[in-house]
Amino acid sequence: MNVSAFIMSAGATNQLISVSPPELKFQFELDKQSYCDLKVTNSTDQCVAFKVKTTSPKKYFVRPNTGIIQPWDSGFIRVTLQAQKEYPADMQCKDKFLLQSAIVNNDTDELPPDTFNKDGGRTVEECKLRVVYMSSHSSPGPYEDVFRQSSDFTSNQALQRIKDERDAAVRQTQQLIQDLEMMKRRRSRNDPGFSLRFAIVVGVIGLMVGFLLKLLSSPSVE
Repeated sequence: MNVSAFIMSAGATNQLISVSPPELKFQFELDKQSYCDLKVTNSTDQCVAFKVKTTSPKKYFVRPNTGIIQPWDSGFIRVTLQAQKEYPADMQCKDKFLLQSAIVNNDTDELPPDTFNKDGGRTVEECKLRVVYMSSHSSPGPYEDVFRQSSDFTSNQALQRIKDERDAAVRQTQQLIQDLEMMKRRRSRNDPGFSLRFAIVVGVIGLMVGFLLKLLSSPSVE
């Protein structure tokens, strides 16, 4: 038996156990599994057994799908939606689920076969469950939207800084090239200090060109 969500109106609760979150939301993507964890709480001073049923056992995988919760204790259930080959109509899920619970003896290690059998006067409580599919293109929540805007702002700042550095390097390289042309003209006048200055300027231009090429290899900021 499998499960998909533990919910009953605003909170999946009966007299024996309660389940949270109030509804299970699966991020639905083709050919990908999706899961959600449920917390099941025993709100009594007796041992309570639970069992989950569904009308679509091939679509969902649950571990554990049955178990015993000690008094005032809780446990977790992982519900997995198997990878699907096509989208449901209007992203609506029509699967039906049921969570059953019953009081059992304290010394019970395994559930008797008739634990959830209502015949014979045994009290079995039931909680109806449902599932919500969420598209990967769904609008982000308020916190997700703020985080995305903050991330975009930081990225834009970094890109603008790279662009400014690149532009400054281009201007400096152009200035050095102009100085080099001027020094070439002076050479024709037999300037005795030309050779040393020429070597220094050529070396600086080489460094600037290397730095400029590194900046130009950065991601485009256009």
